[in-house]
Amino acid sequence: MCKMIEQNFVELYEKSFTKYWDSPAITDYPGDSTYTYGQLAEKIAWMHFLFAEAGLKRGDKVALIGKNHSSWSIVFLSAISYGAVIVPILHEFNPESIEHIIEHSESKVAFVSEPIWARLSRSKFNLPVFSLPSFEPLQGVANPDHFIDDVNDAFKKKYVSEYGKEDVKYAEVSNDTVVCLNYTSGTTGFSKGVMLTANNYAGNVKAAHDLDLLFEYERLLAFLPMAHAYGCAFDFLYALSAGVHVFILGVPPTPQNLLKGFQEVKPHLIISVPLIFEKIYKKKILPTIHKPAMKFLLQVPIVNTLIYKKICKSLMESLGGCFREVIIGGAALGKEVEAFYAKIKFPFTVGYGMTECAPLISYEHHYDFVPTSCGSILKDIMEARIDSPDPENIPGEIQVRGENVMKGYFKNEEATQAAFTGDGWLKTGDSGILRGRMLFIKGRIKTMILSSTGQNIYPEEIEAKLNNLPYVSESVVVQRRNILAALVFPDFPAMEENGISRENLDEIMRENKVQLNKSLAHYEQIAYIELHDTEFEKTPKKSVKRFLYS
Repeated sequence: MCKMIEQNFVELYEKSFTKYWDSPAITDYPGDSTYTYGQLAEKIAWMHFLFAEAGLKRGDKVALIGKNHSSWSIVFLSAISYGAVIVPILHEFNPESIEHIIEHSESKVAFVSEPIWARLSRSKFNLPVFSLPSFEPLQGVANPDHFIDDVNDAFKKKYVSEYGKEDVKYAEVSNDTVVCLNYTSGTTGFSKGVMLTANNYAGNVKAAHDLDLLFEYERLLAFLPMAHAYGCAFDFLYALSAGVHVFILGVPPTPQNLLKGFQEVKPHLIISVPLIFEKIYKKKILPTIHKPAMKFLLQVPIVNTLIYKKICKSLMESLGGCFREVIIGGAALGKEVEAFYAKIKFPFTVGYGMTECAPLISYEHHYDFVPTSCGSILKDIMEARIDSPDPENIPGEIQVRGENVMKGYFKNEEATQAAFTGDGWLKTGDSGILRGRMLFIKGRIKTMILSSTGQNIYPEEIEAKLNNLPYVSESVVVQRRNILAALVFPDFPAMEENGISRENLDEIMRENKVQLNKSLAHYEQIAYIELHDTEFEKTPKKSVKRFLYS
């Protein structure tokens, strides 16, 4: 069994800040507001004085609610290097959930963006609250008009001349210490607080270093929510331990904003969720390859190879042209989309993880990646097994243990006990098979539908096919009265662009059902399509909250 990671997690940043002192660390993009590693270290030292002035003690919780921004990064790193516990809360959570998490986590200080603060019930909070990105006090401190002046005076008294490399000394935080409470959205009730240790993060960072995902002085465009384990670990924590220049996207990650960002930043690695590349495939690639002339040419040997090569080159150039690979995680990539990217030899790979593993469980470089898999179980860091009589062929629950596995759920021993097997393996809730160390996922156990004839039906696989049919924005497959129905949120912008009325749409969906069922086994076939006028409610990972629709 694996042992604790030797490299102390907090010391990673002492080393990287001093080693890359004059190099750019974080830029708020668009714009040119940049912190060098040295300036980032100095701001973190200043934040430690703010914490002390606010009465924060080692082991106390610090709530952090806001969009991706350099100030968000500073609070996160300041908390863990102070010896406190960071509680990142997704800004997309509703006010009631945010209020509950602050209370449940026992946070002693909160940093909140002012638009979010305006929506919260302030009377519920008896703690110091500071603004993002200014760090100005919003409530809960004595002499608020002079608070920041007092912090500045204390900082200047400590560092009379200037803050230098020799001053970068952080709290001693052992790797078995909980440094983060990451609240998942869950599907019922309030979120569970995942207790992540310094060792959990060290395991993820070590894995990324061992795999050489990035090299010093390279560029990365961070657009995944850093309050989520995936974006936090790789767009942020790993990158800043490796001397990388992180450009934090400060505008919505729409295709237009992302493509502009890729062109200007020219990142060396792209870390994404499936939705982005499924949209590129559906909106940009499908309309091109479905043209009659193109369909004919793609049937011609050699010619089709040249066309695929040209499509791949064009796609890579549109993404900046400097990246080695695209890492896709957070959810399953549609099989049709994945097969096409593999066919054109686009350098992508699909990994697998979960918040409870901070998050990484499996990964493989794009040149060794096997389509339909989600990479190999991390060597020397994680182990996996399948709860099945034939793990290579019969799907069963994926269970894992190792360096990245959480300590448990905060103040929820019942949920913690339920999350682990009797012999200590974390139950992922996902179904899959394992061939050697290569992992293949079938779907969520809780979403699997058992047909009337005893067949296992994985709705995600059906949805992936349906989502690529005309005027389908997203879908949810559910079982009703022993038959399967597909709930569809139409692609209204495409309908408007092409002059498609609601009456036309009904006929199109009937045709979509016919086309879909041709590609499905008999027991998987859809009985009817039901249209929804609004998007389906989602978790922070952009997974549909299925329980609301079944």
